Amino acid sequence: MFYIKLPNNYYPVAESVYSTILLQGSTEIMMLFKRIPTLTSALSLAQPKILFSQQTRLFLSTETRKAIEDAISSAPVVLFMKGTPEFPQCGFSRACISLLGQQGVDPAKFAAYNVLEDPELRDGIKEFSEWPTIPQLYLNKEFIGGCDIVTSMAQTGELTDVLEKADALVPEDE
Repeated sequence: MFYIKLPNNYYPVAESVYSTILLQGSTEIMMLFKRIPTLTSALSLAQPKILFSQQTRLFLSTETRKAIEDAISSAPVVLFMKGTPEFPQCGFSRACISLLGQQGVDPAKFAAYNVLEDPELRDGIKEFSEWPTIPQLYLNKEFIGGCDIVTSMAQTGELTDVLEKADALVPEDE
């Protein structure tokens, strides 16, 4: 039997559930499993081992999930970033803002959220999208990706295409 440690207690979980938790958990825990020959050998130990002892939120709170869903719905183009568009606090956030500006994203159809102002948002958005890094770009409520994906899409022209389809660019004067 596997156990996870939550703030108030240890809880037994089935092997399949525990494996899923591990896949979404830290690399340290996954490395621990790589050192154990099989899950069965870990299960057959006389004393139950608490392999997942760090306190991690396994599920978003209802309030955080709602706040993220509201944020994603606030505009056609939404960027969760470190800092603000006027004053990015990391190079990756700066790069995303620059790429969106170069594409001609309409400011009226754009919203940015500074994850540095709210630790719940910073951790929650990573869990919500199942993407470990920030910045994160959403287009019409759909997760696009982080800076690497946005950069790659800009280089291939795909970013322009999806922004045009979403009607998120500044209209061209005729």
